[in-house]
Amino acid sequence: MASSVIHMCVAKKINEKLKLPLNMILLGSIAPDISKHMGETKTRSHFLTDGETVDIPRFLEKYQSQLNHPFMMGYFIHLYTDFLWDKYFISEIVENDTITLLNGDKVSTDLELYHKLIYHDYTNLNILLLDEYGLDLSLFYEEAVLPELEMDEIPVEKLSVLIDYTGVIIENTKKKKDYTFNLEQIKAFIETSSDLIYLKIREFDF
Repeated sequence: MASSVIHMCVAKKINEKLKLPLNMILLGSIAPDISKHMGETKTRSHFLTDGETVDIPRFLEKYQSQLNHPFMMGYFIHLYTDFLWDKYFISEIVENDTITLLNGDKVSTDLELYHKLIYHDYTNLNILLLDEYGLDLSLFYEEAVLPELEMDEIPVEKLSVLIDYTGVIIENTKKKKDYTFNLEQIKAFIETSSDLIYLKIREFDF
């Protein structure tokens, strides 16, 4: 699934048109990932079916009426971004348990190596994406303002844990060699995903 910074970049791009309170939509755009900090799997927080596929209709059936809240809109953007990431982006890199590296080499991999390579690239690209999209990081350095709503899937009252953790990741970002992704690939994904998700949002009546 996409990194926190990628999720925030997509949310920021979409919000340039929606014009909702930015920090709250950014918080929503990383909120589903709190599950791993609570020692839980992503099944509930990401509305997964079969443990892998994001079930967008199930989320909308439950929460579409609340999409006028910027946090909930950010949450939706996160889920849809992950859906597009897994269905269309990663499938171009990982096929038959083989990862194609930037230099063209193909590496047979297991799940542990897959995550190592993917998350290594996330860390490397974060600083470039932060600059490219001019992300406002005040969310991570100001006193946390949490949404006044409840969700069965995540502990909303504990989101400050996620804010602190994500802020540390961003602070420690260093530019190193990329293995599987480069900036242009990720930018293309962000731009395309932002357009597709915004078109979907325009279908809603809220």
